[in-house]
This record gives sequence, structure tokens and C-alpha cells, in this order.
Amino acid sequence: MVGVILSIILIIIVVVFAVLTVKIIPQQQVGVVERLGKFNRLMNPGLNILVPIIDRVRVYHDLRIQQTNVPPQKVITKDNVQVEIDTIIFYQVIDPEQATYGISNYVNGVRNITTATMRQIIGNMELDETLSGREKISAEIRLALDEATEKWGVRIERVEVVDINPPKDVQVSMEKQMKAERNKRAIILEAEAAKQDMVLRAEGDKQSKILIAEGDREARIREAEGVRQAKELEALGEARAIDAIAQAEQNRIRLLKEAGLTEQILAYKSFETLNEVAKGPANKVFIPSNAVETLGSLGALGELFKEKGK
Repeated sequence: MVGVILSIILIIIVVVFAVLTVKIIPQQQVGVVERLGKFNRLMNPGLNILVPIIDRVRVYHDLRIQQTNVPPQKVITKDNVQVEIDTIIFYQVIDPEQATYGISNYVNGVRNITTATMRQIIGNMELDETLSGREKISAEIRLALDEATEKWGVRIERVEVVDINPPKDVQVSMEKQMKAERNKRAIILEAEAAKQDMVLRAEGDKQSKILIAEGDREARIREAEGVRQAKELEALGEARAIDAIAQAEQNRIRLLKEAGLTEQILAYKSFETLNEVAKGPANKVFIPSNAVETLGSLGALGELFKEKGK
């Protein structure tokens, strides 16, 4: 009986010893091991062996990116408007030893620094600037946190300003202002559209008149060109006609000369023709002055023709 009891006690001691000695750490976690109250080493993921009673695990750290919500803070802007701001901080433990011994609670430290920095930042901004400056607020809070958490073994990954809520009366005033602004923009856009319509219509009328004037000018130019060409063709025809008449006269004179007719004979024939003309109803015949000189010889020529005729 005593042997059984001793065996059970021995088994219990072995189990307790194994529990205190063997530690299995999950992935992305580390354990801070102290030996006799002093930092000894870090337990990495996997199987780890501790010396019972002498070694103990002070704390476990999760190396994944963590997030913490900063409780909504009521802060006053530069223009004395109270707003409520909700913020989320994303952080990661990069040095477990510093995160253990550098500060007692780094999460509370991050929240407190965020709150203090937020009050300082918002106090230098007006309401409109605060509502539209989330990125600026987040960047300045992260800068302040980086300076503080560098000694804590914690790295700030991201700061997000989730919501900024002004008082109800301010919200109502802002909604009215936004509505008035939208109405103003609608009126401006409508007036701008009417202006553009008038400009386009005027531009269309201008282009139409320009095209009509261009068409009239082109028509007049073509008409004048046609008249000029017609006159040129008419003058060319007259010149050719005169040239043809002159050429015919030259041919006639050449043929008369070839027939043996002298100037006296031609003058006599002209005189006979004149005599026949004088027999007409017109009783007045005008004779050029230069023809009188040849009339003296016309009688002799007449007699000569008569003799030849006999």
C-alpha cells in the first residue's frame, strides 16, 4: 500500500516537473524568461526547457500587429468649439525585453500620449480645419508616439482618426451652411450654363455670318473673273476678226496685182463705182480731197478704154 502511494506521488512530481520544465511557444509569440528575478533570455516559438524553481516566465508578448481603441476624447478647438474624437492605434512589439522592462504598460502609455497629443493639436486648429484635417492630425499623433515608444520596444504602424463629432447645434448649423452652399453652387452652375449657351449661340451666329460673307465674296470674285474672261475672249475674237479682214485685204490686193491692174485702173474703177452711186436717190456725193488730183487723168483713161473697146 505504501509503495502504491509512493508511486503516485512520484508520478505527480514527474508531471509537475515536466509542466514546469517544458514550455511550448506558438508562432509569432515570445516569452520573457527570468532567472532568480533577473532577465535571462527570450523563449522563441517551439519547444523550450526551463529550470524549475530557478527560471520563470515573466510575460508573453504577441509579435503580430495589434490595435487599441483610444476612448473618445472631448477636446476644444482654437475657435472654442468642443468636439469628440475617436481614434484607433495600430502598433507592434519589436523588442520584447524593452516592452517588458521599459514601461509597466505600453498600451496605456500609447493611449495617454495619444490623448495628450490630440488635445495639443486640436487646440491649435479651428473647427473647419479640424474636420478636414484628419490626415494631418493622424500624422502628428504618430510622430509624437514614435518619439515616445522608441524606448518601449513598440513601433506605431498607423494612427486612424475614426470620427470627429461636433456638438448637435454646430452640426445643424453646418448642415444649413452646406445646403446654402449647394444651392449657391447650383445657381452658379445654372448661370454658367446659360452664359455658355449664349456664348455658343453668339459664336454660331458669328460663324454663320462669316461663312455667308465668305460665300458672297467668293461669288463676286468668280463673277468678276467670268466677266474678265468673257471680255478677254471677246477682245481676242475681235482681234482675230480684224486680223482675218486684214489678211483678206492683203490677199485681194495681191490677187489684183497679179492680174496686172495698176493704181490708175483701180482708181478709174472706183470712179465708175462712184458714178453709179451718184445715180441713186442720194444727189450728194462727198469725194475725198486727195481724189481730186487724180480726176484729171481719169478722162484720159476713159478715152483709152473707149478706143480699146472699138
